[in-house]
Amino acid sequence: MKTGIKGIRRVSAVAITAGAVLTAGAFAAPAQAATLPTPTITAKGGFVMNNGTGKSLFTKAADTRRSTGSTTKIMTARVVLGQSNLNLDSKVTVQKAYSDYIVNNNWASSARLIVGDKVSVRQLLYGLMLPSGCDAAYALADKFGSGSTRDARVKSFIGKMNATAKSLGLTNTHFDSFDGIGHGSNYSTPRDLTKLASNAMKYSTFRTVVGTKSTKQKVTTKSGGYRYMTWDNTNTLLGSYAGTIGVKTGSGPEAKYCLVFAATRNGKTVIGAVLAAPSVADRTADAKKLLDYGFKK
Repeated sequence: MKTGIKGIRRVSAVAITAGAVLTAGAFAAPAQAATLPTPTITAKGGFVMNNGTGKSLFTKAADTRRSTGSTTKIMTARVVLGQSNLNLDSKVTVQKAYSDYIVNNNWASSARLIVGDKVSVRQLLYGLMLPSGCDAAYALADKFGSGSTRDARVKSFIGKMNATAKSLGLTNTHFDSFDGIGHGSNYSTPRDLTKLASNAMKYSTFRTVVGTKSTKQKVTTKSGGYRYMTWDNTNTLLGSYAGTIGVKTGSGPEAKYCLVFAATRNGKTVIGAVLAAPSVADRTADAKKLLDYGFKK
């Protein structure tokens, strides 16, 4: 009888042990990796890629042509930086035409350049990319275009913008302005703008400028004295999103609100663009969502 009870206990123990092993096995099985949900953005178009590999990470109407606003100025800077024998310290005298242009265009943002001041090309790049100065864009187009008149030089510079777009394979991009205040034929796509920004970021001067939150620049006045110009970056991701390294905001009645953005974390750089967001807050929120997603992909 005792032996029988021991036998029953032994069988029960084996059964319990086997059950425990089965249960443990169930918990030990590798969990299915959760699928990363694709973010929803308010912007009409968006694109994100791994800047190191060029791999596409997110698309939304990525090849649909849209007005780009001041993100156009990425190309303005890229054309300047691509000039042979470029002297960033060469001086440009601010012309009345540059300030008149601001007055005559309601959507023209300004670097507040003062007529007669002498500013360097490097300083004009800061004035172009931080406060998004259309006056700085005009000055650069006038300086680096070819021709005997200002109109001819501006036309020549815009021609260089389009030639550069073609050389970079930006097949859905065209410029008819040096600053994004277009005349019916100034457009690009989220994918093309991202590729353009990626290329521009290969220039150390470009990286330095677009990664600067604020700068104070000493310029020479008409009388030979000096003044300080302070420019703050319109890209609020700088200082609010860890790892942000650029790139450029844009806006306009047709463009709505645009942002080309880039950030680096743990050696990985994610770069992208959103076009036609409903507001400044929306374009920033969209960019943060897409950067978060890009780093997780």
